[in-house]
Amino acid sequence: MSLALRNPAPKSRLEALRTKKAHLESELQQEQKCLSASDLYLRQLKKMKLQLKEEIETLEVSKRQASA
Repeated sequence: MSLALRNPAPKSRLEALRTKKAHLESELQQEQKCLSASDLYLRQLKKMKLQLKEEIETLEVSKRQASA
């Protein structure tokens, strides 16, 4: 069996970031429903989500500029 068949094609950086952001959004929604959720943990999730959003936007702008 060839190596290409065993390993799925790697996602693009942009796809990976979008997937990670979606996961964080889901986790954040679940944690906000919990009364015992730590405010610190919620802030950390929000900060990570914002950082991912900014990185995604940066990559999208770079991609648009490269194709123009």
